[in-house]
Amino acid sequence: MNFERTDLVGRAARYAALADPVRLRIIDLLTLGDVAPVELQTELGISSSLLAHHLNLLEREGMLVRTRSEADRRRTYLHLAPGAFDGLIPSPAVGVRRVVFVCTGNSARSQLAAALWHDASEIPVASAGTHPADAIEPGAIAAADRHGLTLRASQPQGLDQVLEADDYVITVCDTAHEELGRTGRLHWSVPDPVRDGSEAAFDAAFEDIAARIQSLAPRLTTTAKG
Repeated sequence: MNFERTDLVGRAARYAALADPVRLRIIDLLTLGDVAPVELQTELGISSSLLAHHLNLLEREGMLVRTRSEADRRRTYLHLAPGAFDGLIPSPAVGVRRVVFVCTGNSARSQLAAALWHDASEIPVASAGTHPADAIEPGAIAAADRHGLTLRASQPQGLDQVLEADDYVITVCDTAHEELGRTGRLHWSVPDPVRDGSEAAFDAAFEDIAARIQSLAPRLTTTAKG
């Protein structure tokens, strides 16, 4: 009974945290991807002090977490906390023609994301890099093999070779996101496994991306004509 009461109180607190148009919009955005506070301020058109108030309240109720950018250490990213949306209804599905995952080198994270998406959704997928590497990282290939997944590309591709006007771009790299700005539709702040180089780092990136795709895939519908 005590557990049930605590759970109800916690759920009520989360509903109360969402009982404001600004906070509800923040959570709606975070269900799709990660956002820097400065980007939220531009999106919402509110002062930094008011934004800080809303973010602190959502963080207090366990609905968001913050991490530091791997590219610009002065910048932070906001993430939807695990389990924050349990029992609540997410925003409606979005119609897209093709999903394109982007990182800097197109050698690890975006390659894993494209392969995972291909297995999870019928919506076409591609991947690209803002500064493509010469080859796919062996660690990414090995991680895919460990999870029974086959990478779909034989070598990295540049964004200019892949991107089309109506693509739904998801950046999976802080550096690529900060370089592209609003070109990307969503951002997932996935730590770079290449910097660490260990199996654990590549597996962590794989699992992070896989969990995000599992959440997002059912919410995207295809606009491609058969």
